[in-house]
Amino acid sequence: MGGMFETLRNAWKIPDLRRKILFTVAMLIVYRIGSHIPVPFLDASEFKKLVESGGSLFGMFDIVTGGAFKLATIFAMSITPYINSSIIMQLLTVAIPKLEQLQKEGEEGRKIIAQYVRYGTVVLGFIQAVGLFIGLGGAVVGGRNWLTFITITLTFTAGTAFLMWLGEQITEYGIGNGISLIIFAGIVSSGPAAAMTLMNYYTGGQLGEGVVGILAIIAIVLVFIAVVSLVIWVNQAERRIPVQYAKRVVGRKVYGGQSTHIPIKVNLAGVIPIIFAMSITMFPSQMVTFFAPNSTNWFVLWLKNSTDSIWYSLIYALLIMFFTFFYTVIQFNPIEIANNMKKNGGFIPGIRPGKPTSDYISKVLNRITWFGGLFLALITIFPVILGAIFNISGLFFGGTALLILVGVALDTVKQIESQMLMRHYKGFLE
Repeated sequence: MGGMFETLRNAWKIPDLRRKILFTVAMLIVYRIGSHIPVPFLDASEFKKLVESGGSLFGMFDIVTGGAFKLATIFAMSITPYINSSIIMQLLTVAIPKLEQLQKEGEEGRKIIAQYVRYGTVVLGFIQAVGLFIGLGGAVVGGRNWLTFITITLTFTAGTAFLMWLGEQITEYGIGNGISLIIFAGIVSSGPAAAMTLMNYYTGGQLGEGVVGILAIIAIVLVFIAVVSLVIWVNQAERRIPVQYAKRVVGRKVYGGQSTHIPIKVNLAGVIPIIFAMSITMFPSQMVTFFAPNSTNWFVLWLKNSTDSIWYSLIYALLIMFFTFFYTVIQFNPIEIANNMKKNGGFIPGIRPGKPTSDYISKVLNRITWFGGLFLALITIFPVILGAIFNISGLFFGGTALLILVGVALDTVKQIESQMLMRHYKGFLE
């Protein structure tokens, strides 16, 4: 933590980086101001009641949006349509050769793919806005008609499109990944509300009376700090496979002979598996909440309340592990790595080049992925376990939110460090 503040302090001393930091802060302030601008024709108090009736279904959405969802503001949908569009485009890039070719064409190809992602964001944002209008229509002032439909759905969609543009501006002129920083700012802004929820549990006697309640709060805070430390450790951890390059004599020069390694991150997939799993497990209850909110059918009621059950947590954990393996296979190709090593005269000590090398890398990757998948699953369902131990609910400030916070913070510090290093090299060359 001290190293993080030291990096920020050093970056502040460099005029160019200071401008980038100030620009990023200004854009995040614009985001937080927009999170309090109401949507026309929506009764915020009624909308809040409808959202709270959704239980844990909307709890995580509200945390990610920094409370904008519950307040029925223009940024209520946050940047989630952009994330979904990016994930879909990633999968299509793997499945469609033309898109894969575009990605390999360099900067121009990536610009075209980014444009497709923007179009997808607007389409998905409009679909989600229509779902909100239908499912939460009880909060519409003046009833449902074409005027309220067009105004509310287009306002929600425009809010998401503006956030997408804001994130791109931060990426280009500020520091770090703009989209990630927007999500980060939303989650951080929900911190005081999460602390107030915990205090309400204490004053309400749900954590115990007197000293017992204080000890329970201390225990929760200590567990939270321990989990943050564990998340940082796993995010930074990597398995290094040693690689040796054979010496080659070309003319009078000798090439190769050096030792290096292949770094394989323990949490290679990041939070992508959690986003995939969350989308699938919440889809049935989300559809029921939108299109059959008042149904008394037992199956509909079970789907609506499934996100609060232990079975939901188990299915969620299994899907996280499945998508961890799925995404890792997409991102990391042992056969391609083994072939490149063989072409350049590289080998793993004790392992023959070619197929034995790719098999060995696959074996190591599978072991690491098992650990990474179990870790993601446990951290994500951790609030459910903590809530069961202390007999409380609504501990949304954990799991996915925690992984995003730590991941974005570490990535931002790394980007600042790399920019500082680049400027030191530039100064040396001049």
